[in-house]
Amino acid sequence: MEFMPITESIFLLGESREHPMHVGGLQLFSIPEGAGPDFLNGIHQGMLEHTSVKRLFRRRPQRPLPALGNWAWAEDDQLDLEYHVRLSALPRPGRVRELLALASRLHGTLLDRHRPLWEIHLIEGLTGGRFAIYSKLHHALADGVTAIRQMRNTLSEDPHERGRPPMWAPAGEPSAGKPSADPIAVAKMAAGSLGELARTTPNAMRVANKALREHTATMPWQAPKSILNVGIGGARRFAAQSWSVQRIRAVGKAAHMSVNDVVLAMCAGALRTYLSELRALPAEPLIAMVPISMRTPNFAATGAVGGNAVGTGLCDLATDEPDPEKRLRRIHTSMRQGKRLAAELSPLQFLMFSGLVIAPLGLAMIPGVPERTRPPFNLIISNVPGPRSTQYFNGARLDGIYPMSLLLDGQALNITLTSYADNVEFGVLGWRTLPSLQRILLHLDSELENLEHITR
Repeated sequence: MEFMPITESIFLLGESREHPMHVGGLQLFSIPEGAGPDFLNGIHQGMLEHTSVKRLFRRRPQRPLPALGNWAWAEDDQLDLEYHVRLSALPRPGRVRELLALASRLHGTLLDRHRPLWEIHLIEGLTGGRFAIYSKLHHALADGVTAIRQMRNTLSEDPHERGRPPMWAPAGEPSAGKPSADPIAVAKMAAGSLGELARTTPNAMRVANKALREHTATMPWQAPKSILNVGIGGARRFAAQSWSVQRIRAVGKAAHMSVNDVVLAMCAGALRTYLSELRALPAEPLIAMVPISMRTPNFAATGAVGGNAVGTGLCDLATDEPDPEKRLRRIHTSMRQGKRLAAELSPLQFLMFSGLVIAPLGLAMIPGVPERTRPPFNLIISNVPGPRSTQYFNGARLDGIYPMSLLLDGQALNITLTSYADNVEFGVLGWRTLPSLQRILLHLDSELENLEHITR
């Protein structure tokens, strides 16, 4: 048994049928030349032969008495791989449309807490000699950075390499020893965590009060009410598309901005147009919560197992500004102020401050509250780095990685993107009743063209 820190257990505490707390991804592959019709079935059978499973993928949550009401991790020594790793087929005609519909349904269902919190679905029947893999891991188990890292362990730059192990197979994983199940030790860890929380919260509040007094960084409760901030159900709809990273970098270079500033400006312009079409654009600017990785550069070498190391920043998206150039500059300024705020706190203090940012979402679980109060922010926009070169999975070329994050209560839209080779891959996840979700992709493309025009 291993005590679960608050940065992980918070995702179990906040989960319900309407609000699954897992992150996922949809990978699109081209079948290697000369492969037969049973290629994916062979891959599936080969994956199931890897019965040795690393600790991260054996973890399941439990709530032991000595943990003082806190969650802890237990390890499943009888994991059923056939349950966790499944082979599915798309209905005809097997277009991307059917693939996205299947991924939307899979992403809207809860993971079984009596088992380790992950699933992998191999999906055949896609037109054009392609197949897909949809995977999901509970956010208590891993954040987006960890999920991408686990996926990358299965890939290779060599199109001729075969026999790559699946993501759960140990590959030189550092041994940390078996976690202690001593009840006294567990109780001490739980008490220590509560004491650490008590010590760091005042420091986080001090910096928050300073930011409010100086009117610099964007803070919670500045976001306007919008159709993106209502009570939501469990059904999901997903849309995805890729854009050339060279186009985005060219805009950033010309404007002396970062790639992240440019993609945030793309999202801001797309949301402004989308909401204007629906006659639902607030007069005040939308506020995005932007996750910030708190991992140290040597994280992968420490032997750490999964976990979350993510803080939160808030960005003024300037959706009240019709001029794309002015909107880009306001976004750049807002992000710079948020980074300055983060720099004034230690990593742990910043994580606790981030908890204060998202804490108001707990009120959204009360019926009617999302519709009657200002949200702490309007949506989450997340950027997770991915592989920089073309990758292969047992000879199959990886054509795209489309991230699928989670929707918090009172948050009907999430935009997550990841870099891959020469592209930036956007995944747009929405509550199923949000109208015309696919149009956000069209507006993202139009906004990139607008940004290119003003920076020529």
